[in-house]
Amino acid sequence: MKYIVFFILVFIFWMLLTLSLAIPNVIIGLLACLLTTLLFGRYFVNNVGKFLDPQRYFWLIIYLFIFTWECIKANFDVAYRVLHPAMPIKPGIVKVPLHIKSEMARTMLANSITMTPGTISVDIIGNDLYVHWIYVSSQKPEEYTQKISGRFEKLIAKIFD
Repeated sequence: MKYIVFFILVFIFWMLLTLSLAIPNVIIGLLACLLTTLLFGRYFVNNVGKFLDPQRYFWLIIYLFIFTWECIKANFDVAYRVLHPAMPIKPGIVKVPLHIKSEMARTMLANSITMTPGTISVDIIGNDLYVHWIYVSSQKPEEYTQKISGRFEKLIAKIFD
């Protein structure tokens, strides 16, 4: 079942890339997608039922809006710190405890934090994510965990866990 879903998704991606319904394009796309499925299909998600759940796509759309908003805010924050004459930075590495379990969810959270300006995910060790932060505003783990991963982690859990 996962190979069929993978093939369909790759073919949809092919059609979106080419934007052509010409017969040669469709035939080449089918062959390329078949080859891609044979080579890489085993790496696709194992529980396809979770992948096809429409509720997860709703939370993904909500997540994309919140992620975009957080990136915009972080961009202005970093721009302020760069343009300020005193350059108010207080960099440091903080340990953020993770409550999500799946590897895909952890990877998504780490990538989301890294793509947000001012933070870079350094490593995941056990149930902790280590993040380099441009301005460590608190020494209390609860406060900086909420600032760094609070909104992201809850939504990512609804999408991937």
